[in-house]
Amino acid sequence: MYKVLIIDDEEPTREAIRILGDWKGIGAEEVLEAGDGQSGLDLLREQKPDLVLVDMKMPGMDGLAFLRQVEEDYPNLLTIVISGFNDFEYTRQAIRSGAVDYLLKPVNRQDLNQALRKAIGVLEERRRSESDFINRNITLNMSLPKLKEDIYLSVIEGSFKVKNNEAFLGLIQADDPGNRFGAAVVRLMNMEEVLEERFKGERDLLMFAISNVIDEFAEEGFRSFSFANPRKNREIIVIRTVTGGNREDVPFRSIHFMNKVVAALKELFGVVSVAGIGTQCSDVTELAESYALAVEAAGSVDLLKLSGSTVAYQQAAANRSDQEKESHSIAGRVSQIRAAVESGHENQARAIVLDFAKSLADLGSFSLKDADRTTMEFIVRLNDMASECGVPPEKLPWARQGGLREVGLKTDYVNFQQYEDLLCRIMGYYALQIRSGAAVERAFDIGEIKEYIDQHYFEDIKISIFAERYYLSREYLMKLFKQQYGSGIHEYVQKVRMDKAKELLNDSDLKIQDISEMLGYKDKNYFSKAFRNYFALSPSEYRHKWSTGQK
Repeated sequence: MYKVLIIDDEEPTREAIRILGDWKGIGAEEVLEAGDGQSGLDLLREQKPDLVLVDMKMPGMDGLAFLRQVEEDYPNLLTIVISGFNDFEYTRQAIRSGAVDYLLKPVNRQDLNQALRKAIGVLEERRRSESDFINRNITLNMSLPKLKEDIYLSVIEGSFKVKNNEAFLGLIQADDPGNRFGAAVVRLMNMEEVLEERFKGERDLLMFAISNVIDEFAEEGFRSFSFANPRKNREIIVIRTVTGGNREDVPFRSIHFMNKVVAALKELFGVVSVAGIGTQCSDVTELAESYALAVEAAGSVDLLKLSGSTVAYQQAAANRSDQEKESHSIAGRVSQIRAAVESGHENQARAIVLDFAKSLADLGSFSLKDADRTTMEFIVRLNDMASECGVPPEKLPWARQGGLREVGLKTDYVNFQQYEDLLCRIMGYYALQIRSGAAVERAFDIGEIKEYIDQHYFEDIKISIFAERYYLSREYLMKLFKQQYGSGIHEYVQKVRMDKAKELLNDSDLKIQDISEMLGYKDKNYFSKAFRNYFALSPSEYRHKWSTGQK
């Protein structure tokens, strides 16, 4: 809707214009009047009309003076000039002032409404243009953070090519050779508790709130941009951009900055977090290495000593070769757990898990990275055990902590005791599934051999095992298996191992040596050779293709 102002010293003229104008048709909700130019200016300031009809010859401030003032103070105001004098000076000023039309008195209905419609058409076009401009800006402002996030992720994952993306360098301040960059990560240890108590389960809302808090800690020459890592459920990535200052001061400033961050997250949201800081770099493409060091630094934090939020710098990772200790595997205890569960002694199974946890604590140090690896192996082994006991696949979580949430298990832990409790909860879940869905005895089926291989692919599987178990000849079993499944037993073992290898290689946190051992290969080189023979590329080449989306 529009607002119109009529300025004329003759009241009959103003009344005539009111009567002749099709105000409803043009969408005018209010028609104001003024008897001279000065009064018109006062109303213009107060009421801010969209369109002004002004008479040229008036006492005091006439139309010429009014239009000159409007031209200076309100250059975008639309005007229609009305005059009883066909005077060139008036017409010239009207044109100079951007008048929509110039009407001679006495004004007739047709000319007046034609001029009004012309003016409204200009106003509507302006509003459409302004609306488009605003919408474009809103869209741009909403999409810029996501665009920056995608750029940083591509840099971290190694797929960003400067030559092909020069237009985006300015967006991440990478076009200034004086800027330096660094990555940090924030791992949310009690995320599920905070989600439940404060964010009604809305993870995206929590991550948005945390990112806003982190980005508000900007200092002169020290800015950050943070976002949730889409590949790691609990991780926030923080990109630091440093301008000026001494390079030697950056590590101290980074530690100070992240200490403020973890303290604020605890105070504002109750989040217990572990932050890792990577090295600074002068080239934005080196952020991949900085990020890897940040992840390593956070993963190096000793869970046995963790007692709240903490920050680790990349030196903790730089010396990791001196700190690595022999890791303990749960594999040797799975059969004991199964025997206890199947005999109905869940407390005994729990005792086995707690004894295993004690062996971890006895190592003297147990990092978050060790905890992640142990948890994943525990799930993998128990998945195999439960599947062998007849638990349906839909009841088995993925071999990562995210899968545990899918079956209703909480995975928070902020100290080693809570980690022990997590392992016991995991075991309890599998025990429940096995008790409620134990497989019934059935006659021999060649499928039992396939199922055994599916669950024990990491062991040294020999056909003689099945021949002795089922009192059947080696040749008969091999023939029957190939008829049923189209490949020999040894070939099928190889297929299962290779399929599992691909699944584990998709987790960048796992070393190839660890994967080799989990699959039953004692020699990393032998595993790499077997993988290359099977897929025509090495494990490292496959992992790189998967991480860059070349599937």
